[in-house]
Amino acid sequence: MANHKATKKDVRQAAKRRERNRYNGKTTRNAIRDLKAISDKKGALEKLPSVESMIDKLAKRGVIHKNKAANLKSKLAKKVTALA
Repeated sequence: MANHKATKKDVRQAAKRRERNRYNGKTTRNAIRDLKAISDKKGALEKLPSVESMIDKLAKRGVIHKNKAANLKSKLAKKVTALA
């Protein structure tokens, strides 16, 4: 453990950010799973923008890579448009 006051604060801040990032990442993964489970096109089209927004926020904050975010959004959009 660090001895400097500023380093101790940095450790606390990093822990707080890590918890926040884990929560947001898990929440987004659950939303993606729920979107994939929807079988009707209307419901999926309504939910898609909010899920894409969550993915964009993760990429903006650096939790996931921007290309991974783009790939996720692309795959979800393909899946939703393929629904009958």
